[in-house]
Amino acid sequence: MRREFILPEDDICFLDSLGLAWETYIESNSQWLIIFGVSIPKGYNVESTDVAINIPPGYPVAQLDMAFFFPILNRIDNVAINATSHHQQINFKTWQRWSRHRPPNHPWIPGVDSIGTHLLYIINWLEKEVHGLNT
Repeated sequence: MRREFILPEDDICFLDSLGLAWETYIESNSQWLIIFGVSIPKGYNVESTDVAINIPPGYPVAQLDMAFFFPILNRIDNVAINATSHHQQINFKTWQRWSRHRPPNHPWIPGVDSIGTHLLYIINWLEKEVHGLNT
């Protein structure tokens, strides 16, 4: 697995604890974390997906935002998923961007929030979407 930039040690420990392959990748001046084979809630066209997270300059003080999925996710009930786009190119693949953001009452807190808390937000978005509780 590629490690083209270094994450904070706490994030590395968290990612390793998942038991999933992951890598850091730089493309067009953007830093990406890609986590392979993340299990997702039932109700989608796949049981697991790769998740890409853009790691902004200044992370971990700068907040993480949104998530990108490959393969593209669809609900099995054919209900459209709002605030997505299917055209983000990362590592020669077309990823689906989910435009989801932290609400004002749950801002990013440096020193508390991390890749781990962001991944929890991502799973929460997926659960809310498939249960009709749109974020």
